[in-house]
Amino acid sequence: MEKMLVFGHKNPDTDTICSAIALSELKKAEGLDVEAVRLGELNSETEFVLKSAGIDAPRLVQTVSNEVSTVCLVDHNEAQQSADDISDVTIHTVIDHHRIANFETADPLYYRAEPVGCTATILLKLFTEKNVEISKVVAKLMVSAIISDTLLFKSPTSTAEDRAAAEKLASIAGIDLEAYGMEMLRAGADVSKKSVAELLLDAKEFDMNGHKIEIAQINVVDEEDVLTRMNEVEPVIQKAIADKGLGLYLFVITNILTNDSVGVAMGTETNAVEEAYKVKLIDGKTKLAGVVSRKKQVVPVLTEIFSK
Repeated sequence: MEKMLVFGHKNPDTDTICSAIALSELKKAEGLDVEAVRLGELNSETEFVLKSAGIDAPRLVQTVSNEVSTVCLVDHNEAQQSADDISDVTIHTVIDHHRIANFETADPLYYRAEPVGCTATILLKLFTEKNVEISKVVAKLMVSAIISDTLLFKSPTSTAEDRAAAEKLASIAGIDLEAYGMEMLRAGADVSKKSVAELLLDAKEFDMNGHKIEIAQINVVDEEDVLTRMNEVEPVIQKAIADKGLGLYLFVITNILTNDSVGVAMGTETNAVEEAYKVKLIDGKTKLAGVVSRKKQVVPVLTEIFSK
């Protein structure tokens, strides 16, 4: 079979990068020619993980159809979150843990989606089902992905399956799950040296009943580290709204210590945030108590509002 590329969504997070690498290793063990690549720049947490594991980042690509005709997707399925030319290639495999939207293919494919906290949790099942051994390095990448997506099991997206998978992978990797997990999350939450582009790096676009929405999120240990820089951040968000024709841009600033967030909403449809969370925006900002998961506590809530 000809070469395939495997990648996650634009503006990649730790699960996107680590799961792409893990799936590529699984496919290689099956005798396929596969390369893990990325569609965007790394965040500081993922850089910490790759450095800790002693491996290089996947190659950055802008388009994929100029290289291959077949691809595998991890950690996403929505077209607007994928490669710009995703419609020009055949999708061979999808491994994901998000909602399914704006997705269709002309050919049959292998699609594995489960309601767990992390793509890597599903991948562990695939390694087990196919009786493929997981190396220490890949195990460390996979457990890092689970820690990241579940906020060390504090996120409402976390399941018993995620914890069990993380414990097994931590054992293979030879790491202390709690100690390494907190060190990793703190590395990602240090925003002191981040540029504005890096603050908004983890952003995803959604089509909610014809409404174009973008939701960015960042983890911090003190919300003020970001809020004091809003004079720099706001013009960048406003430009994104204008360039992409967004009705709403929601920036979720999540405190990993308190498990609460501050939402910064801009655009013509900010009233959706007020209606969804029964709050009042003050200067475009509001406290989102107990909200830490974009996938489970933001996207479904806003989708319901925009579907009315």
